[in-house]
Amino acid sequence: MSTTICQVMGFIVSSLGVAGCIVSTSMDMWSTQDLYDNPVTAVFQYQGLWRSCVRQSSGFTECRPYFTILGLPAMFQAVRALMIVGIVLGILGLLVCIFALKCIRIGSMEDSAKANMTLTSGIMFIIAGLCAITGVSVFANMLVTNFWMSTANVYQGMQNVQNRYTFGSALFVGWVAGGLALVGGILMCLACRGLIPEESRYKAVSYNASGRNISYRTGPYKVGSGYEPETKTRKGAGYEEAPRSEDGRRSYPSKYDYV
Repeated sequence: MSTTICQVMGFIVSSLGVAGCIVSTSMDMWSTQDLYDNPVTAVFQYQGLWRSCVRQSSGFTECRPYFTILGLPAMFQAVRALMIVGIVLGILGLLVCIFALKCIRIGSMEDSAKANMTLTSGIMFIIAGLCAITGVSVFANMLVTNFWMSTANVYQGMQNVQNRYTFGSALFVGWVAGGLALVGGILMCLACRGLIPEESRYKAVSYNASGRNISYRTGPYKVGSGYEPETKTRKGAGYEEAPRSEDGRRSYPSKYDYV
């Protein structure tokens, strides 16, 4: 029962994480204009991964997509790639996890197959969460670097200073979504151990005695003098044939040979 609960909880948490990654990637507020020095402005600008928007004081908002790919910074394109890879891996992990749930029986699928599928989906969720967290963190590092560079230009009295941008709401959504996907993947990996059959965990080795079973009977102990000749009742491994003479006949020892 605990394995099923752990698996279902991992599936739900991972689903929330993947959904959060999709929402975060599609949001436009990855970076917002900093209004610390100018709280009253007629134009408010914010940017996302796919387009930049301008909102006027009248409430009219105009968004313009990025029509170029090569003109964007390399780190910006890397963030795009990380978020897309995380979403793709998360969706594939959800599809695999649905068929791996212990509460769903499909045909004659064994528990060992479900365990392998659960482990695979867990690894996918972990990688998807790491991709989302890495992408958001790289974008946040870019914002911090540009923010302090713009602040330094303001203090130096330079003209034509560009607007400073700070963290948008999409960054926080991406961090939370990546963490949920990571936790869900860990839960799926823990649930994999409960799905492994017991006989595959501990492989017992059975030893079979070669030959026929030998039964031992208890009887009175016979003490011998040690001088009686050993008699062979049947041909066995230590049986020796009598030597043959030149004419082909066997020669047996006489009674005088034992004196």
